[in-house]
Amino acid sequence: MSEAAATTVPQCINGRRPAVFRLSDRPLCLLCALRFRPMLRRSFYTALVVGTILTAINQGTVIASGDLPGSLAWKVPLTYCVPFCVATWGALINSRIRSRPVGP
Repeated sequence: MSEAAATTVPQCINGRRPAVFRLSDRPLCLLCALRFRPMLRRSFYTALVVGTILTAINQGTVIASGDLPGSLAWKVPLTYCVPFCVATWGALINSRIRSRPVGP
């Protein structure tokens, strides 16, 4: 393997794993990135806004009628969970560290 083909792998700030993501200029492994509070906070607020809008669109008439079926017990939380997962996934995908060749 030539020197030009070698790649640098930064270490996570915890020092135990290779970093895969860079959030707020901090190299993080997957486990640390999934616990990164600023990203989780943004995902939470996104889920709160988008989940509320989707719940109003999809279940608004049922909720407004006052007759709440048992199926809402899983539909409404899932409606909030999906935008949270999508926002978190998007943040992680956009913060990936791409390997760069070492050398000139």
